[in-house]
Amino acid sequence: MKYYLLPFGCQMNLSDTERVRTVLQKMGYTPTDNEEEANILGIIACSVRQKGIDKVYGRIEKWNAMKNRKSVITFVSGCILPADRVRFLKLFDLVFTMNELPQLPEMIRQYGIVTPAALKEVNPSANMDPFWEICPMRASNFEAYIPIQNGCNNFCTYCAVPYTRGREVSRPSEDILNEVKELVEKDYKSITLLGQNVNSYGLDKKGEKINFAELLRRIGEYGKASGKEFWVYYTAPHPRDMEDEIIEVMAQYDCLAKQIHIPIQSGDDVMLQRMNRHHDLERYRHIIQTIRRVLPTATIFTDIIVGFTHESEEEFENTRKAMEEFKYNMAFIAQYSVREGAVASKWEDDVPKEVKRQRYHRLTEELMKHSLVYNQALVGTTVKMLVEDYDRKNGYLTGHTEGKIVIRIPSHNENYIGQIIEVKVVSATPLSIEGCPI
Repeated sequence: MKYYLLPFGCQMNLSDTERVRTVLQKMGYTPTDNEEEANILGIIACSVRQKGIDKVYGRIEKWNAMKNRKSVITFVSGCILPADRVRFLKLFDLVFTMNELPQLPEMIRQYGIVTPAALKEVNPSANMDPFWEICPMRASNFEAYIPIQNGCNNFCTYCAVPYTRGREVSRPSEDILNEVKELVEKDYKSITLLGQNVNSYGLDKKGEKINFAELLRRIGEYGKASGKEFWVYYTAPHPRDMEDEIIEVMAQYDCLAKQIHIPIQSGDDVMLQRMNRHHDLERYRHIIQTIRRVLPTATIFTDIIVGFTHESEEEFENTRKAMEEFKYNMAFIAQYSVREGAVASKWEDDVPKEVKRQRYHRLTEELMKHSLVYNQALVGTTVKMLVEDYDRKNGYLTGHTEGKIVIRIPSHNENYIGQIIEVKVVSATPLSIEGCPI
């Protein structure tokens, strides 16, 4: 008996998929990359963009057609809006929230069961403890994701996450620390702490749980005592909760990777209010200045939306100026699309597609300009690289630096994969560098 899983969306969904694998394999199912071989077909959905949900509808149509030839069970979980959940009930055999994952074996045994969460409005984060207790079936033996929190309280007007994952719930710090220690003892080199608003960790139970800075400090102390080399990342923080203390703690410990992904979304204060982002440009500027002062070697990544409802040329230009000022190493730029369920779905999507496309390209050019300057400055220096896989270019291996700059080296040595090695940088492009192992 075999299963096939198809995850969409962010790293959190990939992490959730690892726990789904564990449950299915404990039932005796084995994984397959060929959906035609599978007896169970599952999707971990993402409702952040309509395109992601459209892919779910396309795939279930194909899977239901397969039922004319063989007996299969289909299921969907992950980030699902209430309206999509109602539609999925008619298309999938099983629809459940992630906190119901421990009950999946019973659902499959009673194939056709409808879960309580599928039938009514609930907080998908209501009780995540049983889910977090499932030991994930890791997709890699040197890179891992650790969920430290689920849900979001921010209600940005363009985003549906609070309606798909519920309100913020923080995982017990002892469990997180134990998972970090277990991974390090197994020689994992890259560990990413995950949450929809990762730096608000512990704020849902103030006084009962440590905050995010203290969590990083305890991980740092463990890393220092372990004597092992590994990098700990986190994503994604929110500017509202990005306290100086977090940055100061990162500076104290080698294992806390000097890379920060801090979404700006827009460089215009009026637009930030329209997005309900809970911060302004001055607050964001303080964060960047603190990073540059306390962590001068850190790389900075961001997220930006272009063409959000009513975005004027002046508002867009302020975002371009912000990119020029902050000189990001990487920016994930998205052209705004309406997402049913988010507050902004009730507003007119009045920026033409062609204007969105042009603004996207203008910001991309701005990014390339600054990332190239940074990468060229690395030429001639020695950097550390986590080797991840064979590169698309024959005879090369690829990976990333501590700052998550993509790097490749000419080598056939597969023993490098999964290891941190030293590399002399010899050339640079806007989004990557190339070097030779020392």
